[in-house]
Amino acid sequence: MPLPPAVLRHLQHTRHVRCEGYQREDGLWDIEGHLTDIKADDLSCKERNNGIIPAGEPLHGLSIRLTIDLDLNILAVATSMDYTPFHICPQIAEHYKQLTGMQIAPGFTRQTRELFGGTSGCTHLLELLGPVATTAYQATHHAREAAQNWNDGEQPPPMLNSCHTMDTNGPVVQHHWPHFYTGNTDTRMDEAI
Repeated sequence: MPLPPAVLRHLQHTRHVRCEGYQREDGLWDIEGHLTDIKADDLSCKERNNGIIPAGEPLHGLSIRLTIDLDLNILAVATSMDYTPFHICPQIAEHYKQLTGMQIAPGFTRQTRELFGGTSGCTHLLELLGPVATTAYQATHHAREAAQNWNDGEQPPPMLNSCHTMDTNGPVVQHHWPHFYTGNTDTRMDEAI
């Protein structure tokens, strides 16, 4: 269902977040995130373009690439800060190599906030890590499912109990992973799905 109609308005700011997951020929995965902030009107900025960022030119243009294995271990990190409002911003980019050796798993967001929060990082690169982590799960989902054989009843899929739909008491789990269903077996699945 679309959003309701809006009142007359003037666009001020656009943020684009694009994340992509690639399976590499060597068996690893590259997960890339790109964040772009664009103003609809010229913006005063002393350190750019003679004091002005023209409308449509990125205020921020940042990217991060995590190279991971199928267990979601981070093996390498690359960052790029092509557009920033201040010359000093890109100095923090290499700091994100500290992600190397971490695993995208429960607690990842907390760990990244501890490492890169406040003056220890870039607010925008830190924000980008959330959708990048989600993209890592999505991009590797089928390969992890095949490797761990979630349908055999031994290893539960990692998304169980991660949201309303994946509740182990609910109809989706009852239908797709009945061996992990914990709800009332008297409920008819076809009525709920």
